[in-house]
Amino acid sequence: MINEAEIWEALRQVIDPEIGVNVVDLGLVYGVEASGDAVSVKMTMTTQACPLHAYLTESAEQAIKRCLPAVESVVVEMVWDPPWEPAMMAEAAKQQLGWRR
Repeated sequence: MINEAEIWEALRQVIDPEIGVNVVDLGLVYGVEASGDAVSVKMTMTTQACPLHAYLTESAEQAIKRCLPAVESVVVEMVWDPPWEPAMMAEAAKQQLGWRR
């Protein structure tokens, strides 16, 4: 059985190359679900015009399959509601990026 916590941990391996922070701590992953050997991920980008859409989607799929060999299929759905905003970042990401409170 696939554990959702393991999916989140696998997604922490996906680093946004423009920012250098993983997609989970950036707040780009809105949710994960596991059903049997299938995983679905809802994620977003910092902006709809983000040029890394395909790269981050593929990287998320690869990270899940690499970290969780029991997974047979991964579907990453790009969602735009709610729109991403900096407040969605984890405190660790804010500190890494030098954000002040």
